[in-house]
Amino acid sequence: MAKTSNNTLQYHLTSVKEGKRSFENAFQSVSRMILESEIEKVVVNGKTTYDFSIFRTGKKHIIGMYDEINSFVSYIKDAAEGGSSREMAFVLVGEPGNGKTFLVEFLCAKYRSFLSEEKNRRYTFKFLNMDKLGSYGRITTIESQTYEDPMILAMNLFEDPDNNKTFLAEQAGFSDNEVEKLHDDFRPLGACSGYIWNDIRNFTGGNIDEMLKFIEIIPVPLIESLGTVTGKYPAKDKITSSAVDLLGEESIQRLLHITDTNNPYRFDLRRGALARVAGGGIHFCDEIYKNKKDLIQVYLGVIQNRVIEIDGYKWPIDNLIVATSNNSEFHRFLAEKEEAPIIDRCRICYVSHNTNYKLQNDLTSYAIGSETRTTLTREYLHQDPNLNYAASVSAVLSRLPRSEKLTPIETMKLSAGEIAGEKSIKTLAEVIDTLNQDPEIINRFGQKGLGQRNLGRAIQLLIESSETNEGQCMFAYDIFKAIERIILDYVSEANDRTKYLEDLKTAKSLYRERIMTEMFNAYMDEPFAIRKDVMNYVNMIIGIDAENLGPDKMWKYKDPQTGELKALKIDERYINSIEERLELKTKEQRETFRTSIRKIYGQKISVDPDYDFMDNLELVKAVTDVRLKSDIAGAGSLIGALANRTNEENQKLYDRMVDTMLTKLNYCKTCAQKTIEYFCTQEDET
Repeated sequence: MAKTSNNTLQYHLTSVKEGKRSFENAFQSVSRMILESEIEKVVVNGKTTYDFSIFRTGKKHIIGMYDEINSFVSYIKDAAEGGSSREMAFVLVGEPGNGKTFLVEFLCAKYRSFLSEEKNRRYTFKFLNMDKLGSYGRITTIESQTYEDPMILAMNLFEDPDNNKTFLAEQAGFSDNEVEKLHDDFRPLGACSGYIWNDIRNFTGGNIDEMLKFIEIIPVPLIESLGTVTGKYPAKDKITSSAVDLLGEESIQRLLHITDTNNPYRFDLRRGALARVAGGGIHFCDEIYKNKKDLIQVYLGVIQNRVIEIDGYKWPIDNLIVATSNNSEFHRFLAEKEEAPIIDRCRICYVSHNTNYKLQNDLTSYAIGSETRTTLTREYLHQDPNLNYAASVSAVLSRLPRSEKLTPIETMKLSAGEIAGEKSIKTLAEVIDTLNQDPEIINRFGQKGLGQRNLGRAIQLLIESSETNEGQCMFAYDIFKAIERIILDYVSEANDRTKYLEDLKTAKSLYRERIMTEMFNAYMDEPFAIRKDVMNYVNMIIGIDAENLGPDKMWKYKDPQTGELKALKIDERYINSIEERLELKTKEQRETFRTSIRKIYGQKISVDPDYDFMDNLELVKAVTDVRLKSDIAGAGSLIGALANRTNEENQKLYDRMVDTMLTKLNYCKTCAQKTIEYFCTQEDET
């Protein structure tokens, strides 16, 4: 194959000097990829942390995992800057179904697309015309087995290091400082590349120009299925796994060609998973602690020394090692005290379940699936607008540990950054700190609960049920039955089972509250009727003490959302009836509550002008009750009217509400009827 000018070593060196190509190790590459993306500050569970936009792009991206991503980024950055992390692997430990493998595979996919850009592309070299040397049989070309960077070759061209530095300065025009900086990442050539280069030196009599004619620079292939650049090694059972899977072995095929038995090229390193990612790639070891001891010993050497070693021959490698493990395997491994050195070489990051029910909406959407669903008879399958909420709340509540300081609903709301009555985010931060002191990992915040796979199974059960197929709709209330089935079938620990079933009851009560709001919106023939009424109450208690309030009780104010001037009549009867529902008996209690609402308004509106107090469940419930039970002369009568449709007027009301639900609230006939039926029962009343 004829060499063109752009695949010579000379061209590569010039390109690196001009910044068209890069020479950096795996840590520097990954670090640059992440830190070049946008970085935002976010508050998670009362603590400020960073959010890296690279993890939030793409159709199916990472949801949440703020602490875990921050740990990973600081580990990578430390390693890129030559810190102790260079000699460590990054291990994600956590319960099954909480997104560990998904995170690593997402990172690998992003890294491959990052390397596909021209200036980030990785290069290696191959030796040409090997048959001329005489001792390689019919082997004509030999690629660097560990995808060594051409710059590594350039630093090892001569036996004397000073000659190499002179070559870099003279041939590529690097300054002395640049040459020194390049040598920070110096490593010797791998055993076979070094041996072959020596053979070429002997063949050409040491003439460097002749020697370089045997070299061609080629890009490292990025094909995912080849396992190059990003490779995965899943733990296998005790019999079928061996160190060969990681390191490689002697190749019979090559021995048929190579006459020199000392030649390390007789070892085929690409047979192992490590060599394929050794040129600045990511090696992903799934369930690392499930491997048998001799493989763990192999990892110990590779993690610390970044070297593949076979029969005394060494191949320096450059890769990032990321691994996962579930809690039980990790505990079993920790119990075997003699395995301490491997733990010592790992940066352990405990991955918790997602505990933010708002973020869970997106995760639940992943579980439900993005494709249009159909029934068994290929009819379109509708999704109840409340299904995602019901499933998300059920899953998140199971992941929140019990605490004396907070009720489950308060914990859930604070975790999502919402208001929870008098309780502040500080209380949640204290609860989390206390729980995280527990040496038993599983007892820490968010470590236990129904994982994403359990949620997926519950949705499968919902879709396969005859009610869903008959009604052609995934009705939200049915998800509770499905989750209950999953808890009974898949949760083996009795205490956990009891807790999860309790959490399911709480989730049902939250669903009940949501349905009350939905029914009011349907009755008012407006999707955001209740939201308007909540904001009316808030604006009334802000305006009630205004100086410019006339005897007609009309108050003019500027709407923060639109910036328009609005007029509002302050209705004290309305304010009082809401506060009665909130069980605020005395004047002092009412004033305290109003002050807290005003304070929240002041804090939230400046940051988010669209804030609407809909996360304040007690207030929403009180407003809903007042409106349902006053406007409609008692919710009992609305329930009565909807349940008893014998007269024409009741039937009209029912038809109008169903029509609103179909046209404005995204219901279908089945879930509209079932939701009204559920509203008419006394189930899950709190």
